[in-house]
Amino acid sequence: MGDALRLFLQKSRLKGNIQALQITDVWEQLMGKTIARYTDKIQIIQRTLFITTSVAPLKNELFFQKEKIMQRVNEALGEPLITEVVIN
Repeated sequence: MGDALRLFLQKSRLKGNIQALQITDVWEQLMGKTIARYTDKIQIIQRTLFITTSVAPLKNELFFQKEKIMQRVNEALGEPLITEVVIN
């Protein structure tokens, strides 16, 4: 049953939405409590992770950690889904 569901999700347009929900659930574990608290929104759109925050110093810190964020998110998803990180 699990294999059938994974196969369905791989071919479905729902896959990105479900993975975005997974990231929201584990964002604090991936990035820490402080970053999670000041992150306003997290979205995955066409292999790009969009991170929104209104805190300027955090934007700057996240900008310099793009590669690390991409690596952590892809590890959490179990596949190399994210190819770019955009900080807003």
